[in-house]
Amino acid sequence: MRDFHAPGRSTAYAPNAMAATSHPLASAAALEVLQGGGNAVDAAVAAAAVLAVVEPQMTGIGGDCFAIVARPDGTISGINGSGPAPKAATPARLAELGVTAIDPHGPHAVTVPGAVRAWQDLLAAHGRRSLSDVLKRAISYARDGYAVAPRVAHDWTRNREKLSADAGAAAEYLVDGKVPKAGTVMRHQALARTLEKIAAEGASAFYEGEVAHDIVDTLAARGGLMTLDDLAGMTTLPMTPVSRNYRGVDVVELPPNGQGFIALVMLGLLERFDLAPLNPIGAERFHLQLEAGRIAYSVRDLFLADPAHMDHGPDAFLAGSYLDRLAARMSPTARMTDIPPALLGPSSDTVYLSVVDADGMAVSLINSVYKDFGSGICAPKSGVLLQNRGACFRLQPGHPNCIDGGKRPLHTIIPAMVMKDGRPFLSFGVMGGGYQPCGHAHVLTNMVDFGMDPQQAIDAPRMFFDEMTHVLQAERWVPEGTVAGLRALGHKVTPSNEPIGGAQAILIDRASGMLIGGSDPRKDGCAIGY
Repeated sequence: MRDFHAPGRSTAYAPNAMAATSHPLASAAALEVLQGGGNAVDAAVAAAAVLAVVEPQMTGIGGDCFAIVARPDGTISGINGSGPAPKAATPARLAELGVTAIDPHGPHAVTVPGAVRAWQDLLAAHGRRSLSDVLKRAISYARDGYAVAPRVAHDWTRNREKLSADAGAAAEYLVDGKVPKAGTVMRHQALARTLEKIAAEGASAFYEGEVAHDIVDTLAARGGLMTLDDLAGMTTLPMTPVSRNYRGVDVVELPPNGQGFIALVMLGLLERFDLAPLNPIGAERFHLQLEAGRIAYSVRDLFLADPAHMDHGPDAFLAGSYLDRLAARMSPTARMTDIPPALLGPSSDTVYLSVVDADGMAVSLINSVYKDFGSGICAPKSGVLLQNRGACFRLQPGHPNCIDGGKRPLHTIIPAMVMKDGRPFLSFGVMGGGYQPCGHAHVLTNMVDFGMDPQQAIDAPRMFFDEMTHVLQAERWVPEGTVAGLRALGHKVTPSNEPIGGAQAILIDRASGMLIGGSDPRKDGCAIGY
């Protein structure tokens, strides 16, 4: 592995248990639960709840959640905690309302929040602690206050106008009309009361009663179509993960409506090239990775949707003959000029956290309100900031991801797990909306092909492409020579004004008996253990 200049921090080591999250307070909450006898699922939900308070620009109880749980014996299970569009949100009804595009800041972008139901169902299936127990830290921070972290403050600053546009959001997330600075102590009293209700009564306190009425009334005042029945009907989906071997390890993702299998498509394409001799931050490596991404994302955009509306399951996209056909379009020496749609058919802003406990159970969990502060609509009495995941729907009739009542949208958030010899080996995930499949491939190839440890793999410079224009975006740590080399291969490259994504990872090193963790310095990440 070659050295590179990028943001970084020390790799974390622990012999017993570890939590890696995007915020120190969440990692501390998870560690507290672990040391108090809770397991990895208990700790993960506790951390997710804290993040829903202290990183409101990224996550919240008004958002969705996905998780993969790997037990020490190799048993793997997944949960899809994403909510559907309101039943009344049919193409015909939206057309009657004159909706020609889904406004990401409008009521039709708000889908049913699934996170709270997912937390409860995860605990019931795998945990040792009650929802009441694991919400204590989150309630305390919402009620008594927390200091705004630097990265959170940076994101907050970019969203003053968005928050100002909604009375509920302005009251909850602005101070005298201004965004809080780093170190400002923020309190969210309405959110604290809602969390207390959930702790006392369970998820039903969110999906029924006063909180549900507040959400429905808030959206109705803006022309939204969500009803009390939509909220009361929210159920999670147990999911059998999909996996694919990559150079000796089994990479595990959740099936649609999430885009996890797109990461597996990317890895299947990259496996057809010898990456190990390449410079991990050189033009040749980034060229192959981003060309694989361009193909895989084109597959996603044509076919990914609620699985009930897809013509093909993930296995069709992971077949060797299909991947061979896609990989044949890639050249190590030149950029693809086009990707014919006919080629792509088979023949027939977010928080991520990882926890591994002393028994070897590993949890990979991701929770999101989608864009910064979601829709920007906050139900004022309950303090619930509502996601805008419905902006991922299309309005194109006949497209598998066209919005319809009760349908789940294409989802960008994806947890991941890696198994080795039938046992949990690496629990990891990447934040950053559409970047996530590319980020999964980047982190994993950093480790498998280039021998990096989790922290090195996370620290390494990143590139992505504009999903509309395919122009490459380079973090400022990408060497100038790499950018020049990519341009010589036919790519247009621009600097990224913001860091690209974020990540957490925990490696279970059975040879040394250590857990080895990494967290992202691009966020306020923290990996700690005992």
